[in-house]
Amino acid sequence: MPDEDSPARLMLEGQAGHVAGLALLLAALHSVSDIAGIKDGEFLGLLSACWATAIVLNVVFHQVYVWACWRSELHAHTLSRLFGNSAFLYFTIPFTVFMVLRVLLAFALGWANRGTLSIDPVVGYGVAVVMLFPVVWLAYSIKRYFTFRRAFGIDHFDARYRGAELEQRGIFRFIPNAMYTVGFLGVWIPAFLFQSTAALVLAAFCHAYIWVHYFCTEKPDMKRIYG
Repeated sequence: MPDEDSPARLMLEGQAGHVAGLALLLAALHSVSDIAGIKDGEFLGLLSACWATAIVLNVVFHQVYVWACWRSELHAHTLSRLFGNSAFLYFTIPFTVFMVLRVLLAFALGWANRGTLSIDPVVGYGVAVVMLFPVVWLAYSIKRYFTFRRAFGIDHFDARYRGAELEQRGIFRFIPNAMYTVGFLGVWIPAFLFQSTAALVLAAFCHAYIWVHYFCTEKPDMKRIYG
């Protein structure tokens, strides 16, 4: 058995829970796929099931990418040894691509599967607008107070950030863990905007999976970084 501070133990800390959580979410998604009508509709010649699969692949690859980069940098400075002072920049480029692509895929799925959610369109538009406000407030609070460097995990790369206190201004003053609570409301918006059952189910999957990432990857990292 590897000792507590061995590279293997540090890299894999919490990842058994990550795999188990992902497996449960995938099983739940599969069990409701027919009921939710995920196969109904198409966009750009692709069935909505294809767009749903693309979202699942996006979120899984994204979170595995973040885990691999954060852990290898935090415990072995792997990226810094490879790329020097540009390590964090090189990390953020794919990270940003994954995030932007996730939103675009959610809108594509919502449009492909539009009209399958049994709610009044006016109600759907209203819910989408209400969800947009905290997302915009979060983006403003990150830019004004928290900084996007911290949001991307600069504290895994630069020890100078590890003395920073928890942010208590802007939206962070009112909503605990706003990055996870509010930030992922963005993937729910297409479900209500287009009244799409498939988009609603995939939004639930994405939001649940980011909490798996938080408890299994980020929270253990924060304990090691900040004590």
